[in-house]
Amino acid sequence: MAPTSAPFGRVVVSGLAHLDAPVVVSSRDIDGRLAAPMERFGMQPGVLEELAGIVERRYWEEGTQPSAVAARAAERLLERGAVGRSEIGALVNTSVCRDYVEPSTACIVHAKLGLSPEAVNFDVANACLGFLNGMDLVATMIEAGQIDHGLVVDGEGSRFTVETTIARLNDPACDRETFRDSFASLTLGSGAAAMLLSRADLVEDGHLYRGAAYRAATEHNHLCIGQYDDMRTDTKGLLTAGLSLAKELYPEAAETFDLGDDEAHRYIVHQISQVHTTMLCDLLDLDAGKMPLIYPRFGNIGPAGVPITLSKEQDAGNLSSGDRVVLLGVGSGLNAAVGEIVW
Repeated sequence: MAPTSAPFGRVVVSGLAHLDAPVVVSSRDIDGRLAAPMERFGMQPGVLEELAGIVERRYWEEGTQPSAVAARAAERLLERGAVGRSEIGALVNTSVCRDYVEPSTACIVHAKLGLSPEAVNFDVANACLGFLNGMDLVATMIEAGQIDHGLVVDGEGSRFTVETTIARLNDPACDRETFRDSFASLTLGSGAAAMLLSRADLVEDGHLYRGAAYRAATEHNHLCIGQYDDMRTDTKGLLTAGLSLAKELYPEAAETFDLGDDEAHRYIVHQISQVHTTMLCDLLDLDAGKMPLIYPRFGNIGPAGVPITLSKEQDAGNLSSGDRVVLLGVGSGLNAAVGEIVW
């Protein structure tokens, strides 16, 4: 069986908030900026929109740091007043994007929020699964009686990566292989999210977090290699290996949580592209109508994608008490996770 953090019995999601980055960048605009290399390689405009299904993605204002938007998302959550900031015992930042190599982005967010000196704070990195890992760490601390409440935050910014990729692809020295391997970088989006997890008996309106199941296939660690200014992806290889890993994990996770398609009300999935999402639904026999989509307008927002999608569903009033919400993601490395929240 896949290793699992389940079952948590007294941990609830007691707060959730997100921020959308304000600068909209269309795929047609990127096509126009890549007209020369696309013509040289015999590619037709519209590939990003037609194949990836990504119509647009977003940037933060130039110079915006990940800690700033993560803190703003957390402030939005705290303003709703479920828990006072002095009661928060841990803060975990899970973003791929960081202000610096050191200090941790978490400590900057901690300072911006004015959390207690006793509140432990640190970064967790695991590509697009970081937020789910952060939820499990905080939940484990709550279950162990170490803390009563903990924050998980994430702030992702794609401006620098996308802009440097466009510049590289416009270099006359760029070859077809470089263009192909850099394509996935153009799907990246920006956003921020924050989630508060609490001991169930201390809050009134919490949503039970049952935990997550995991599976690794780390022999595929070479399929997506990223730096802030250059991400190279074997798109076909990553898609194939990632779907295979999800297919191995999902039936075991469904058994762990006693969860079939009829019982699931929402699938909140880390979304990469139209092809990936469609194939995932088909492979796992999931009802696509239960999967809210954000990739067409926001692109791939990395580990912030799952909490942002969930937050949007919450804000739209699409979640009812008792709904079983499945969290699902595959991150480069490769690692996969399936979790559940009972709303």
